[in-house]
Amino acid sequence: MPEFFLELFSEEIPARMQAGAAAELERLLAPVFAELKAEGIRSYYGPRRVAIAASVAAEKPGSAVEERGPRDSAPEQALAGFLRKHNAAREELVAENGYYVLRRDLPPVAAAALLCEALPGALAKFSWPKSMRWGASGEFTWVRPLRRVVCLLDGAVVPFSLGPVTSGDETEGHRMHGHGLVAVSSVAVWEEKLREHRVIVDQAERRRLIAEGMAEQAAALGLSVVPDEALLDEVTGLVEWPVPLLGKIDGAFMALPPEVRELSMKINQKYFALRDAAGQPAPYFAFAANLEAPDGGAAIVAGNERVLRARLSDARHFWELDLKTELEFLLPRLDKITFHAKIGTQRARVRRIEELAAEIAELLGADGDELMSAQLAARWCKADLVTGMVGEFPELQGVMGGYYAAHGAEDDPLAQMVGQAIRSHYQPKGPSDEVPAGTAAVAVALADKLDTLREFFRIGEKPTGSGDPYALRRCALGVIRIILENGLRLHLKPLLNEDEELFGFIIERLRVKLRGEGKRFDILDAVLAAGADDDLVRVMRRVEALEAMLGTSNGKSLHAAYKRAANILRIEEEKDGVKYDHAFEVSLFGEAAEKALARDCGAVEAALQSDDGLMAQERFSDAMTVLSALRAAIDAFFEKVTVNAEMPELRRNRLRLLARFRDTVNQIADFSRVEV
Repeated sequence: MPEFFLELFSEEIPARMQAGAAAELERLLAPVFAELKAEGIRSYYGPRRVAIAASVAAEKPGSAVEERGPRDSAPEQALAGFLRKHNAAREELVAENGYYVLRRDLPPVAAAALLCEALPGALAKFSWPKSMRWGASGEFTWVRPLRRVVCLLDGAVVPFSLGPVTSGDETEGHRMHGHGLVAVSSVAVWEEKLREHRVIVDQAERRRLIAEGMAEQAAALGLSVVPDEALLDEVTGLVEWPVPLLGKIDGAFMALPPEVRELSMKINQKYFALRDAAGQPAPYFAFAANLEAPDGGAAIVAGNERVLRARLSDARHFWELDLKTELEFLLPRLDKITFHAKIGTQRARVRRIEELAAEIAELLGADGDELMSAQLAARWCKADLVTGMVGEFPELQGVMGGYYAAHGAEDDPLAQMVGQAIRSHYQPKGPSDEVPAGTAAVAVALADKLDTLREFFRIGEKPTGSGDPYALRRCALGVIRIILENGLRLHLKPLLNEDEELFGFIIERLRVKLRGEGKRFDILDAVLAAGADDDLVRVMRRVEALEAMLGTSNGKSLHAAYKRAANILRIEEEKDGVKYDHAFEVSLFGEAAEKALARDCGAVEAALQSDDGLMAQERFSDAMTVLSALRAAIDAFFEKVTVNAEMPELRRNRLRLLARFRDTVNQIADFSRVEV
């Protein structure tokens, strides 16, 4: 199959847009590729180019086309419009079943001709997150000025124009190392010649070279690079010829909190942090240059060290300035920060969080120091929003408050507890982020998230569809993870002001969480339908026990028997117009299987639901074992007993016994909600 290749070469493309641009190019060409039965589609992207290659058919096969037109009684203008649309003559139409029909045999179309016609229109639809107008007409838009288009089919140029640029077979190499134009005749030649001109076109190879090169240099010093996949992706999009290097950090800056130092390096300079063998911050940084210097990179390293010193000097200035004011004295400034127009200021929010954190801490059995720590941490948790450091690096909110609260009190356990609670109260920020641990930290983190949920639901600002501008879904998931991963025995509804809609929202996020983990969320629905329970730890223990039971042969058979019983009851109750939920008459039992099922249902209920029963003791696995023992009795009942007996009294009694069986099972979970 002929090889198709297209490269769009421009001025620098922002790293964050490159992968999306490659995907957009593949999407735009998908209809053309489909017509040419393309195989082996490969995308490339980098700082100045986006490219795509594929093997395509030599031609689009011929085909027969049939189009139904307007009715044969339609006005002439409708018929004329149809003919213009299809570039057809009146003589090509036939009348069939009251309509005009156009039939044509389309000849094969050579791939080159198809591409010449299709590419300009397809590429004109290229969408960038941000673009600029460029060219003499000022109408052509691209992310940055487009300089060259290479378009080849089996080595021959596919001619077309894109804005002010006409396609050809020449591209450019590295801005500094490249020399002149590079003639291209195939993908292999393109890759090979650009490598000679110091451009590695394969993004995966550039990424690997950066990661391995930095790791190798760090290892030579007994150090390791702090993993940062997002930063590695970004740096991959910044360099065409990666040259990994290491620089030193002045010892004076190592006294800064590591988050400050490392965030400044990452955000401002795209540097990677290093750790020593003990996992402690090392006075080095790693980065990737975009060229090979004759001095081995010494001048490049020195220049980057000089720039970093300036950056870290600024950070140290903010750090030292912020330390001059205690967090307590920053609180009045929160009155000037509006959290939300309908909710109020950050100061008002802090007051609510402080009250709620104290309530949660008491519910968790906090001792005196833990309760005081929770209250102080809640009181100061938003104070760093008005500090210079957080103003410079908003990503450090909470983190800096924790440092400021504990600074100068390294030997004070209470101050350290307060600092840790402030530092972690935004956690978890994502699915892989750790949850806070410790009573004070947990209380403040939960109070912060629960207040956010309560207030936004109070004013009616709830997520709709895919829209969630205030990240309430993430907030609810954080509540769930903090509770479950810390094993917190809390009744959730009182903490939600008994808002059932909000409780339902949190349960829905729990369903989504279970689904994402490949677990059965239908069992969660079954457990919750058996009775209101807002203790998430207990709910999940019941879910796990029920899921384990349903995985056994007894559990599967019991579920099948339950469905059979429930279906019989539904049909008969609809037919009779009554509910068979009254007590049965023991004296009417004539079959041993009836008596056994009645006896076993009573025994199971007693074992499960008495004041000191298995459910009260939260012995859920034992409860499931007892429940699954009903399998034998219900199987024997269906085998030996005819439910729809001829005697009306006997039929009613047996239906009431089935209802007793159904209701006994429902005390554990509503099995009708359990999927097969």
